[in-house]
Amino acid sequence: MTATRRASRPGPVRWVVYLGIVVTIAWLATQLFYFAQIALWNDVNPQSTAFMRADAWRLSRERPDLGVQHTWVPYDQISRNLKRAIIASEDANFVSNNGYETDAILQAWEKNKSRGKIVGGGSTISQQLARNLFLSPDKSYIRKGQELIITWMLETLMDKERIFEIYLNSVEWGNGVYGAEAAAHYYYKTSASKLTAAQSARMAVMLPRPKYFDEHRNSAFLAQRSRIIARRMGAAELPD
Repeated sequence: MTATRRASRPGPVRWVVYLGIVVTIAWLATQLFYFAQIALWNDVNPQSTAFMRADAWRLSRERPDLGVQHTWVPYDQISRNLKRAIIASEDANFVSNNGYETDAILQAWEKNKSRGKIVGGGSTISQQLARNLFLSPDKSYIRKGQELIITWMLETLMDKERIFEIYLNSVEWGNGVYGAEAAAHYYYKTSASKLTAAQSARMAVMLPRPKYFDEHRNSAFLAQRSRIIARRMGAAELPD
């Protein structure tokens, strides 16, 4: 009787198989959720992102006097100056690439190896949006892999203009500041539609380190880099 009971108990290999099946199903369900959410956002504007929700939670603990500032505006109500500045600064081939820049990813890989830690990912605008919508700021190769999968979904389900519209309305621009409209009011007391070329170049340069530049607005690097981006803006190609 005892031998029969022992024989009927699942062995370690079977438990590993069960666990693998459960993990696979959970992973596939997560991908399906991302895919369905992106498909919905073709017609419905996202109300928040993973980055916004995480920041709201952080601010509630560290700065209860502050909250997330965010106002959605349509694509055509955002200055072409800002659009050109961001493409010139963040992703010069945005219109023509498929969401990835292989050379930039490989360069980031070599840089990470030389530093002994992850310091960059060579992300395009589409990859940045994938991260902002669903993931966390934490850097890891697992997160980077998921980012690439979500990027493929974005590029498959949306056209470039819609990707850029959501990006412009959801990217972080300061301590609790998200989207072009909130950022324009926060930094320049104006609307996103009225941003000048100089203002737009400066805002574009802030994107990789928005919280830092929010607190260091007189940074010499910010001023110098803004002048470079202002000169490049004329060559930036916008999505139709």
